[in-house]
Amino acid sequence: MTQKNNLLIIASILGLLALSVVQGYLIKNTYMLKKESFVNKANQEVSRIDDYTPEIDSINEAWQRTFIKTLDKYSLKTISKKKVLTRLRTITDSLNDDFIKEYEKELKTKKLGYGLQFHKKVTNIILIDSIQIDTIFKGENKPVFKLLGSDFKEQRDLQISNSVWHTERSFTKKIGGKVKRSFYQLYFETQDYINIDQWNTIVFNQMKGLLVLSFIVFLFVFGLLYYSVKNLITQKRISDIKTDFINNITHELKTPLATLSLATKMLKKDEVKSHRELLDNTIHTVERQNIRLQKLIDQVLDNSLGYKEITLQKESVFLNEFMQALLNDFCLSIEEKDIIVKRSFLKDDIEVFVDKFYVTTALLNMLENAVKYGATEVHVSLYNTTTHIEISIKDNGIGISKNQQAYLFDKFYRVPTKEVHNVKGLGLGLYYSNQVIKAHEGDITIESRENKGAIFKVKIPKI
Repeated sequence: MTQKNNLLIIASILGLLALSVVQGYLIKNTYMLKKESFVNKANQEVSRIDDYTPEIDSINEAWQRTFIKTLDKYSLKTISKKKVLTRLRTITDSLNDDFIKEYEKELKTKKLGYGLQFHKKVTNIILIDSIQIDTIFKGENKPVFKLLGSDFKEQRDLQISNSVWHTERSFTKKIGGKVKRSFYQLYFETQDYINIDQWNTIVFNQMKGLLVLSFIVFLFVFGLLYYSVKNLITQKRISDIKTDFINNITHELKTPLATLSLATKMLKKDEVKSHRELLDNTIHTVERQNIRLQKLIDQVLDNSLGYKEITLQKESVFLNEFMQALLNDFCLSIEEKDIIVKRSFLKDDIEVFVDKFYVTTALLNMLENAVKYGATEVHVSLYNTTTHIEISIKDNGIGISKNQQAYLFDKFYRVPTKEVHNVKGLGLGLYYSNQVIKAHEGDITIESRENKGAIFKVKIPKI
């Protein structure tokens, strides 16, 4: 049964992990689609500005005319490549403020709902004539050449387009009395980038509903799994406790029943009937075993009561005197065992109101429990505070592990141990003690470690 439960728990956890991976994958895909849609929409708005704005078209035509004249000179070998790029930078820098101003003006009319910047970056400038292919600028090998637009760090995700300006140029020019004819093709490649303020946040905000719903579903499934596993473990523990209780009560009942059976058979014999002393002894045996059976049944019935069902008959007792008498009786019950009982009482005795019968039984249960689980020394201490009295029972027994302490006061629960054998009981003693102290509006706490003994602290309000 345990192996099946473990396999079920493992399968449930693996199922939850698989669900989490699938959910994460779907959320990631949704994010990518949302981001792509968002960038495409921004790209459409930018393209409309770049293609259909007369003021920006005029700026582009201005730098292109100047650049073509510069290339004419370069094709006639009158200026260097460096000079071509320098003049291109100079003209675009002079026009850039007007370009940005017109761009921002157009963006305001779009009412996008977010801040957006744009720039165009040169990637390649290539001239092709009848003789050779001449690369004036190649973006892979040189510093970034921003043509027009705002300064910002590019992100690969926000590259919106690549464009090529291709034109053919043919002209004649008189130089030094000679007419020179020139022809070339220009390939001018650019990349367009946008920069959107907190674009990741915008995309996530668009997905907010999905993320919240996914989180709620995950919490629901996780909570359901946790509840199911916890319930399964609890049911298994309850089943084990019930099985242990049935085994213990069966063992406890077998002895008196067997004795009663034997005594009944003896009473049927003529030699017993004719022997008065033997008859009396057999009858006494029947009576004792009957009383033992009755006590076992009463113990189960009495300990089934909860603290709310216990009716207390409180009376005034002096704490030191009460504990002295209780420990004296306890010492008599363990007289044959080599156990040391130490006492630390109050300097000044105080009067408290308790139900003597119930509290005596509760404390004796804890003392007997200490002896039952290997204690050779028990130290009982009394403390007096402004609001309550405290009775501390410290032993040097086998101790109780942390994971067992949570169930210590449960009905029918018995601490499993390999160190102490033949520990008898029904698992009701500490449950009963806890209910009695609760009925007095107090509580019991425990401090313990395995093989380090245990300390039970009983706190009862003074009033």
